[in-house]
Amino acid sequence: MREITREAHSCWHQAVVLYTKPFNTFIVIYKSLLNSTHLYIHLLNYFILMQLTNDGDLHNIVLNAPIGICILDAATLVSEIVNDKFLEVAGKPYDAIAGKFYWDSFAEARCYYEAALNSVVEDGKPYYANEVELMLIRHGKEEMVFVTFVYSPIKNKKGKVTKVAVWVLENTMQVVARKKIEAAEQQARESLKTVRNMVLQAPVAMCLLIGPNHTVEVANELMIEIWGKKGVAITGKPMFEFLPEAEEQGFYQLLGSVYKTGETFHANELPIDLVRHDRVESLYLDFVYEAYKGADDTILGVFVVATNVTEQLLARRKLEENTIELQAINEEVVATNEELAAVNEELAFANVELAEAQARITRNERLFRSIAVNMPNSVVIVIDKNHRYVIVEGDLMDKLGYDRRDYEGKHPTEIGQTERYEASKHLYDRMMAGEKFSVERKAATGENYIVHFVPLKNEHNEVDAGLVMVIDITDIKQAEEKSAKLAAIVESSDDAIVSKTLESVITSWNDAAERMFGYTAGEIIGETIYKLIPPERQDEEPQILARLKTGERVEHFETQRLTKDGRLLDVSLTISPIKDKQGNIIGLSKIARDITEKKLDEARKNDFIGMVSHELKTPLTSLNAIVQVVNAKLKNSEDAFLAVAMERANMQVKRMTAMINGFLNISRLEAGKIHVKKEPFNLGHLLHEIVDETRLIASSHAISLVENGTVEINADRDKISSVISNLISNAVKYSPNGKRIEIKYHNRGDDVVVSVKDEGFGITPSDVDKIFDRYYRVETNDTMHISGFGIGLYLSAEIIKRHDGEIWAESERGKGSIFYFSLPLSS
Repeated sequence: MREITREAHSCWHQAVVLYTKPFNTFIVIYKSLLNSTHLYIHLLNYFILMQLTNDGDLHNIVLNAPIGICILDAATLVSEIVNDKFLEVAGKPYDAIAGKFYWDSFAEARCYYEAALNSVVEDGKPYYANEVELMLIRHGKEEMVFVTFVYSPIKNKKGKVTKVAVWVLENTMQVVARKKIEAAEQQARESLKTVRNMVLQAPVAMCLLIGPNHTVEVANELMIEIWGKKGVAITGKPMFEFLPEAEEQGFYQLLGSVYKTGETFHANELPIDLVRHDRVESLYLDFVYEAYKGADDTILGVFVVATNVTEQLLARRKLEENTIELQAINEEVVATNEELAAVNEELAFANVELAEAQARITRNERLFRSIAVNMPNSVVIVIDKNHRYVIVEGDLMDKLGYDRRDYEGKHPTEIGQTERYEASKHLYDRMMAGEKFSVERKAATGENYIVHFVPLKNEHNEVDAGLVMVIDITDIKQAEEKSAKLAAIVESSDDAIVSKTLESVITSWNDAAERMFGYTAGEIIGETIYKLIPPERQDEEPQILARLKTGERVEHFETQRLTKDGRLLDVSLTISPIKDKQGNIIGLSKIARDITEKKLDEARKNDFIGMVSHELKTPLTSLNAIVQVVNAKLKNSEDAFLAVAMERANMQVKRMTAMINGFLNISRLEAGKIHVKKEPFNLGHLLHEIVDETRLIASSHAISLVENGTVEINADRDKISSVISNLISNAVKYSPNGKRIEIKYHNRGDDVVVSVKDEGFGITPSDVDKIFDRYYRVETNDTMHISGFGIGLYLSAEIIKRHDGEIWAESERGKGSIFYFSLPLSS
């Protein structure tokens, strides 16, 4: 025991030795590891226990250990002891691990950690992995978990590794929780940073006080100037520490009330005495105290916005004093000039009346002409009792090429309008008789006009003139027709059609929206669209608004929305900006389509495909094994037919395996369970391997690879290999025997482009746009006998998309096709 303690001191500088009564032995805990994970403490504890106890004790220790332990035979890697904690983390039954070759039980992790386990056996050094993300098949399903584990060697007295202890602890909940906390903390920091910048850049005096002591988080120069503390270190200090005089004047209670209740406090011209620049000064302030809240609506502090209105208030008071003095002087002047005013009163009154009358006439005529000229799409005419033109103004005259000087002072018959005048004379007579009315007219050229006839009366209530206003209402008529048609379409639509403001306030709501979401128009109009958005999707609306404010249209955006009774609907949204005639965005139009049933159908279909594919893999695996065994036994058979038949059977098994794997990959893809594991590799080497392998099984075609130097990419080698294999396989499948297939690759700046060219049947333009859709197949006379389910190109497109690349095709019917995909050179 003393030797172990000395070794601990030499390695970790300090150790604690504990005595455990149940096992009558000592445990060493290394203090430097107490700040690390509990797993390492347990590992070292039980490591010492295993060195000090017999096999029976070891077995009991393992089974009762508080962490997962599996003891392996070092020579065979067969599991000898497995405790319940290990089975709980592994998610597998006892029979699937105990007595089994370790990598048979954990085939899904073999490619990642087999070398590490072998190294422990060979070198006798433990292997540690802390909080690694790992895909495990637990309870028959793939799961991504975080685990901390150790491969620890157990040596005999001669120092030879005889067993390996696998220690494991699941950290999934801790890691996920920590990441959420880190994200929340980062968001809080970013929010406070934004607030600080806002305060510093504010055009008015502003500061942010944090906590019940009102500690200064940030204050701009204007606020510091009001306090008179320029050059004084105030950030991080309670405000009343450097402004104690303000506390005595009741401002501490005002701030405390806002901090406690969250209610905003306003004050205008409030007096305050402050020690500014080492002397007491009296100020008058307009200010606002407003609560500063966190994401969870918790009050964190108080915003203070202040304006120094001392100079304005003092100036106003001075002006009031001067006004009083001036009034006194004026009274004296008035008394002095009373006699002169009495003498000139009659003359002044007459002059004023005359001037006012002349000014009114001039002003009214100018105002009338200004109104007439600026009234859009109109002509304004004033005629006297004899139907002579007095005033003719309006932009329609300019459009029609008329000059008002040809009309004013003349009768319609004097300017060649006799026929038109005779047709309108009865309308003039009605107006001059005191009738006010309007008529609509349609021009031969299609324009619509409304004509208002208004009698004008003098001071004796007698009609002495008439006002005729002609207004072009063609646009209004057209707009009314369009509006009526649009309203009918909106109300009869099966889709929910909603309009809203740029502030997300709902302004219209059709019958389909009421049926879909359960709210009547009266209940929802005036509310914000956030009432329909689930809490976890509230960030979607600002992102959509940002895109729409640039004039962009959002089409077929799939998401979820809330109904009145709390149900979640899967919907497809199409949102467009509403613009005025000047092109300004004044609102938004949203069309929502319920795709809940469609989503359920897709989920049921994917579940069915995944289940069937899983079920087919088991008999297919057995069949593959049988075919391979028979192939081996027939290798030297004299019966050539049997060898060829079994080879073809083997190819058919491989084709079926690839097809089932394709369906499984689609199922996993749409369930979000396909993961891209990127690693650097040479693209040229991979293409060589695939081309060489294809040549062996497709000797009917001339397959060539055009070299273009060394290209290193960072991607999932297996998945990129499946994409290339699928494109080459399609080129062979859809090309007649003897045709050439050419594979190329080249750098294109920041990415690399791979192409597969064939001399096959080709694809029509309408099919080219759809070939990467799920389950889509080109149906022609040339392809009707070619098997397939339309999943290869869809899966390939999704793999390339998850690598931030692009995939496309160029083709001409009867002249072959070229399929391309690009991958970033650095990712």
